Amino acid sequence: QVQLVESGGGLVQAGGSLRLSCAASGRTFSSYRMGWFRQAPGKEREFVAAIRWSSGSTYYADSVKGRFTISRDNAKITVYLQMNSLKPEDTAVYYCAANRVYSNNYSSPAIYDLWGQGTQVTVSS
Repeated sequence: QVQLVESGGGLVQAGGSLRLSCAASGRTFSSYRMGWFRQAPGKEREFVAAIRWSSGSTYYADSVKGRFTISRDNAKITVYLQMNSLKPEDTAVYYCAANRVYSNNYSSPAIYDLWGQGTQVTVSS
């Protein structure tokens, strides 16, 4: 059974950095696109960033553009989210997800059919 396992969350001061990792485990794994989402208490899950496995094309929410970078390591079947210049409003549980069937709507949680368990990111002011 394929699973996504996130790591790298934690507590950091505003202006600091964190790198999240999302490793796919299981006998076989293939995905059209990988995404990162986040959910703060009392808020809906929101899109953060996405990357296409084959081309490496990346997509970002306006709120993180220029501060966050998504990347992938095909050999390790791992996706990363480098987060710099963190702000208190970035505080949330961060989830990685796999979109295994072609879709153009990369920012919609509905097209992602495999999710990790989430990792907490807390940014103090």
